[in-house]
Amino acid sequence: MPLDGRMRGIMPETTIFNKNNIFQKFEVLKTNRNKRYRYQEFLVEGVRSLNEAVKNHWDIHSFLYNKNNLSDWAKDMIRSVPTKMNYCLTAELMQELSGKQDTSELMAVIGMRENNLADIPLSDNPLIVLFDRPSNRGNLGTMIRSCDALGADMLLLTGHSVDLYDPDVVVSAMGSFFHTPTVRIEDNKILFDYIAKQKRTYPDFLIVGTTAHKEISIDAIDLTKPLILMVGNETMGLNRAFKEYCDVLCTIPMSETSYASSFNVSCAASIMMYEAVRQRRSFH
Repeated sequence: MPLDGRMRGIMPETTIFNKNNIFQKFEVLKTNRNKRYRYQEFLVEGVRSLNEAVKNHWDIHSFLYNKNNLSDWAKDMIRSVPTKMNYCLTAELMQELSGKQDTSELMAVIGMRENNLADIPLSDNPLIVLFDRPSNRGNLGTMIRSCDALGADMLLLTGHSVDLYDPDVVVSAMGSFFHTPTVRIEDNKILFDYIAKQKRTYPDFLIVGTTAHKEISIDAIDLTKPLILMVGNETMGLNRAFKEYCDVLCTIPMSETSYASSFNVSCAASIMMYEAVRQRRSFH
């Protein structure tokens, strides 16, 4: 009995020569937040991102490419990763769709992944990071990357924020997007119920809020305990409900002669996460 295309490693393929309705769908996946969620798909490019998406078992729906410009890596991806349908585009269409100065040789349409808080396993000594109402795509991507680099269990997003699946977020996360569990929480009650559960599981669980105002220095707080680190919006900071819910508010000490009044939010979060990691290493 002959093998079908998927079993042979040859996926179904459609060729696109013009800006037809399929190409227009790719465009809106790149530019339109509402359409992304309607289709439950997003557009991804970049070697690191695609490698991590495959490695972490994200659902790759389609690859997009120009057959005349494929490296061995791209050919192997197309051959080995199961998809629903692949699309061969002209060089001009690939260039128009790509967000890079040098056109990406391979792009992918990937299915969204709705992470559920209850389904994400925590380490024995959890470090959870919360980003309240992020308004800058680059900052969100950098935050995801820092959470991955410093071993945070997950990143929580609250309030109205930039789209997690925006191409600029995915690109700035440099592959960490597909490795770090990120959960959007629209209802604060869900968040507070989850934290209350962690307080029951870990009796010394600590809720640490961050502020640019002079509060307790970050290095004066015991961060060796299980904790959630709450970081506020770039302009408005942490919202009042979260501040009041925190066990302690902390700040990063700055030079007395500094002109800067605060850190970039992603830089601040990275410093604070590193302090937690540093203390935990010293404690052991």
